[in-house]
Amino acid sequence: MHNVRNAVISIVLSVLVGLSIACSSRPSDETIAKDIQNKAATDPDTKDSQVSVAAKDGKVTLTGEVKTPAAQQKLEQIARDEPGASGVDDQTTIAPGATSSGQAAQATAAPPVEKPKPKPIVVPAGTVLTVRTGQALSSKASQTGQTFLATLAQPISVGGRPALPSGSTVSGTVVTAKAKGKVKGEGQLDLQLTSISVGGRTYQIQTSVLSSTEKGKGKRTAATTGGGAAAGALIGGLAGGGKGAAIGAVAGAGAGFIGGAATGNKQVEYPAETALSFTLSAPLTLPPSSQ
Repeated sequence: MHNVRNAVISIVLSVLVGLSIACSSRPSDETIAKDIQNKAATDPDTKDSQVSVAAKDGKVTLTGEVKTPAAQQKLEQIARDEPGASGVDDQTTIAPGATSSGQAAQATAAPPVEKPKPKPIVVPAGTVLTVRTGQALSSKASQTGQTFLATLAQPISVGGRPALPSGSTVSGTVVTAKAKGKVKGEGQLDLQLTSISVGGRTYQIQTSVLSSTEKGKGKRTAATTGGGAAAGALIGGLAGGGKGAAIGAVAGAGAGFIGGAATGNKQVEYPAETALSFTLSAPLTLPPSSQ
């Protein structure tokens, strides 16, 4: 019996000695907290964090403010890896406005590519503009330098895109007006277009000159200058068909002459609503149709 009691006492003493040794080998709470604080102050990810470290019975408590979620995670990992730490209570907060690495990447991402702006519409030189006069013009009554108005009789498209709608207001000028008998017995009337209004805006244009002469016995010719062969046409209202009548245009292949109709009088006369054709001698640039 005495031997059993001695054995029990020996076991208890061994356990107490072991516990004493274990307790003496574990770092103190103060050492744990100070070591974590030093590591946090030197680590590149956490050195700018404003945090406090406390330890009690090996349990570490972190308080304060960190700048990023990554810094918060790194600080907690330092505390967990500390020898003698039995647990970590992370009470730190992230500073307002902080972003994660993914959010930062999105913030610095390139802006979306803008859609290409629509290109302007260019009506090329050589385009024929058929207009209908808004007033009567003649070699006898019209004056050189006089302006006249007309409307575009046929719409113009470029590459399938509408460019000049029919009904657009066109302005022109009388280049020459000579009554028969004053110059070699011929009546002469030369016309040229100068501008066109589209979408509330007026654009200057350059066209060939439509030159018409009236010789004896009612012979009339119409030709264009500066535009090459088939550059102009004399259409409608010339064959006695009445106001606005159109008799068509026949383009001359060689010299740029268009045959006109005989009228019996000895002056060049275009009644109101006569259809005449002019050729652009320079391109006309228009803004995109959406503008």
